[in-house]
Amino acid sequence: MTDAPKTPLLDTVQRPADLKRFSDTQLRQIADEVRAETVSAVSVTGGHLGAGLGVVELTVALHAVFDTPRDKLIWDVGHQCYPHKILTERRDRIRTLRMKDGLSGFTKRSESPYDPFGAAHSSTSISAALGFAVARDLGGTPPEGTGDAIAVIGDGSMSAGMAYEAMNNAGHLGKRLIVILNDNEMSIAPPVGAMSSYLSRLYAQNPFHDLKAAAKGAVSMLPEPFREGAKRAKEMLKGMAVGGTLFEELGFSYLGPIDGHDMDQLLPVLRTVKTRATGPILIHVLTKKGKGYAPAETARDKGHATAKFDVVTGAQKKSPSNAPSYTSVFAQHLIKEAQADDKVCAVTAAMPDGTGLNLFAERYPSRCFDVGIAEQHGVTFSAALAAGGMKPFCAIYSTFLQRGYDQVVHDVAIQRLPVRFAIDRAGLVGADGATHAGAFDVAYLANLPGFVVMAAADEAELAHMVATAAAHDDGPIAFRFPRGEGTGVEMPERGTPLEIGKGRMIREGTGVALLSFGTRLAEVEKAAENLGAKGITPTVADARFAKPLDRDLILDLAERHDALITIEEGAVGGFGSHVAQLLAEEGVFDRGLRYRSMVFPDTFIDQASPADMYAVAGMNAEQIEAKVLSVLGVASLGEARA
Repeated sequence: MTDAPKTPLLDTVQRPADLKRFSDTQLRQIADEVRAETVSAVSVTGGHLGAGLGVVELTVALHAVFDTPRDKLIWDVGHQCYPHKILTERRDRIRTLRMKDGLSGFTKRSESPYDPFGAAHSSTSISAALGFAVARDLGGTPPEGTGDAIAVIGDGSMSAGMAYEAMNNAGHLGKRLIVILNDNEMSIAPPVGAMSSYLSRLYAQNPFHDLKAAAKGAVSMLPEPFREGAKRAKEMLKGMAVGGTLFEELGFSYLGPIDGHDMDQLLPVLRTVKTRATGPILIHVLTKKGKGYAPAETARDKGHATAKFDVVTGAQKKSPSNAPSYTSVFAQHLIKEAQADDKVCAVTAAMPDGTGLNLFAERYPSRCFDVGIAEQHGVTFSAALAAGGMKPFCAIYSTFLQRGYDQVVHDVAIQRLPVRFAIDRAGLVGADGATHAGAFDVAYLANLPGFVVMAAADEAELAHMVATAAAHDDGPIAFRFPRGEGTGVEMPERGTPLEIGKGRMIREGTGVALLSFGTRLAEVEKAAENLGAKGITPTVADARFAKPLDRDLILDLAERHDALITIEEGAVGGFGSHVAQLLAEEGVFDRGLRYRSMVFPDTFIDQASPADMYAVAGMNAEQIEAKVLSVLGVASLGEARA
């Protein structure tokens, strides 16, 4: 285990209020110690390293100046919250980050009063901060009280429309509200879009600060009758200097850019804002993701997400795998489809590496589009690509596609446009916990008319589903696959399109049929093997499609077996519910079929290893085996052997 760093000043800090007794020089030392502690902790747990390292000085300065938890400090997304957790009475548990029964990797209301608003998806912080500000002014009384509301949002998160919706509303209401734009020119991937270029131009125009200060000072010295004309002249001068600022047009006072690693700049600015701000104000802070830890600074993703690592070398400790990851299989087979068809193109929302589309972009840069953190736009953009005669693959994590659901319904499904949705991170994802679980996509897509919804049982099936989607032009189609490695099955050179709405038999048995949808098939087969040793021989089938259902397969299984159990990696309302609807409408239950549907429980499952999370969900082999015994009325394993 890595030796803990020496942190003499930090050791005396139990809570943010303790920071107020230190000098500015000592606060700089505390920042250095927080950085060392962050690196040490993440080396043990793995997690989001670079974002936290980039805001160490900002975190110390904010907690030293403001009065949390009375003042509401809201971190957008939450990737950067580890230094915040170290300072807010959680240092003793910081080496449990993202582990079972440990600290969440994101802000979480139930974890600490210092986390006033939970987050793990981006671009929500300004809306939340404005809500706190309005609640304060209306007399709201949360347990810790309500003072200032401070949102810290990254430049990558500013590419999402929700941030501007909030700023537009905040500018209109005029409430005292502090927004800190943490501009590190980096979200998870390098930034894209005009907003990033705009922020870079603001940074380049250093004379702006002096000009603005001089103009404001000059106006204040003029007699009242002359001030209005002088203000108009000042605005003209400012516009000539940097073209104005979008933020001021939205009703925010704008300060910056300032160096987010220089406490001599941060502390005076924050103290001044705390003392003098009246309406909404935006402080533009420049930081460097991965700051102060060379392996993170030099990494392509600036140490965004790491496994456990060696502090000295930065080398990550990843277990080797004999099977390819599902994400890489998707990317490689999409490239093969693009080789054969120049209409195939790809869209992602700020996750080119996470979705594997960085590989596609290297090969076909003109046909790959990263739209930034803008899932709504990405879905509608894909819809119009399809309407324009292209074959778009819209690759978005299950949990992030939720953000674009209205567009899926309104712009894709109603118009029956053949957008191909590649849904990564289906099912339970481990250390990221409930906020990133792919639990709901089957339910929220399979209820849409004309949608085809598939789930890959293994990596070879995923290759076939990529080919199926590429060949499907009659409306929208989606295929889902999990995080992590495949099962090691033999891979085809290129996928073969599947017959729409047709599943496959895996093994024939008697008495009970197990109908799997998705990658729980491996656990289903393991359960079947175990049951076979007890004298029970289930039939096992892979549904492949939640919509359209394989009616013939399902009705045949129901006809030939006493019991039918469906297994899926998703919430109630998905595949099993559609099967139940079919069986009910066909009158199968009238004839006495025993039917069960294994789905995720009606709760959000906290972070743990995937195996532990699936155990909580009751969907590992032993729980599937127990479900079979229960449905068959076998009270004990001994009866099954008899």
